[in-house]
Amino acid sequence: MKKLSLLLTAVLMVAGAAAQKNGNDVTAPLHAMKVDYPVPYEPMKKEDIKKVLDKVFNYLDAVTPAEMINKKTNEAVTDIAKADSNTIVKPGDFRLTSYEWGVTYSALLWAGELTGDKKYTSYATTRFSFLAKWIPVMKKLKAAGVFKGNGYPLKQPIEPHALDDAGAVCAAMIKATTTGLNNDLRPVIDGLSDWVVNKEYRLADGTLGRMRPQKNTLWLDDMYMGVPTIAQMGKLTGDKKYFDDAVKQVKQYTERMFNKEKGVYMHGWVEGMETHPEFRWARANGWALLAMSELLDVLPENHEGKAYVLNQFKAHVKGLASYQSGSGFWHQLLDREDSYLETSATAIYAYCIAHACNKGWIQAVTYAPMANLAWNAVTTKITDKGQVEGTCVGTGMAFDPAFYYHRPTNVFAAHGYGPVILAGAEMYKLVGKNKFKMNDSSVQYYE
Repeated sequence: MKKLSLLLTAVLMVAGAAAQKNGNDVTAPLHAMKVDYPVPYEPMKKEDIKKVLDKVFNYLDAVTPAEMINKKTNEAVTDIAKADSNTIVKPGDFRLTSYEWGVTYSALLWAGELTGDKKYTSYATTRFSFLAKWIPVMKKLKAAGVFKGNGYPLKQPIEPHALDDAGAVCAAMIKATTTGLNNDLRPVIDGLSDWVVNKEYRLADGTLGRMRPQKNTLWLDDMYMGVPTIAQMGKLTGDKKYFDDAVKQVKQYTERMFNKEKGVYMHGWVEGMETHPEFRWARANGWALLAMSELLDVLPENHEGKAYVLNQFKAHVKGLASYQSGSGFWHQLLDREDSYLETSATAIYAYCIAHACNKGWIQAVTYAPMANLAWNAVTTKITDKGQVEGTCVGTGMAFDPAFYYHRPTNVFAAHGYGPVILAGAEMYKLVGKNKFKMNDSSVQYYE
């Protein structure tokens, strides 16, 4: 018994020494000990969020010039009458007309509105005016046979061949138009929206589809590539048919691809396939959630589909909540914890959840801490240069796990930048309400 007592005393002495080393007296409550969290665990201040936004913005502004040059002389071409076969868009790190940049334009418009910093707004409006000026010029030169071969400047918005070429950029342009920021975009909008609404392939029931990698395939990504433009056309024109179509898309994708037990979507669905391997890719789920968020933003309150879309959005958020990791990120494949943690999807979820809390669509007491944790996680992937790390590169659709597990990540994967800006802008608004508090060492949000 004496030996046992001595052993217990020794153990307590070691524990006491360890506690003191960790900055804690043995008499202090253990629950108050400092925790080594993998990401910041506290509500970020508005000024700190703004610093992150500015860091990313400054990088993007420097590497995406909106300028035409002569490819032989590198001299600027400002006069449309002097454009010829040597005229090209000045090269940068990212393409000004890609769908990823459509997301980025929307994000910067939103960041300008929420923060009051007009440099974000100016970035988008300046580039939109650049596109509005030069798209007709390039289209005319192409028709005149000036460009030989298939490639020529700004071909993507002039000759779209998929939703990726038209949807996201068009939706952002409509936002700039309806808010009065750009008044020169309507011809471009009409061409891009016509592609999305009337020319993109659809299944027999009208669902936006693709003929790859299999015939009559649905890509979950296309909820975002199509629905926001259709919904924004409803706002632009006042024609209810657009809202009806947008709601129909959400319903028909959801009926085929949403797993109610898991609370998330599969990535791909093929008409006639008896059994679908369900790979729940994170970013595609982000596109679906973002599509519903953008639809809810413009769908009239009295539209008969509003309740359905809101309920589905809430069901999706609830499902996603169960897969957030302890570091704040979500995994590349949501329900496979041995797949890597991915930045762009985490940023999309942070935005959508924070936006829904600010809008009152979901209860902020429940979900705001989750958005806060996700945003804090995302900030750890912003380099000193302002680049976004940990973003999965462009991804097609597959029916085997290796494809998703081993998709590379890269700072030049453009998919990460718009979502990060969206998330930062929305968190800027959410923390500005001063309702986040630390209570008993945990982050809480008080209504």
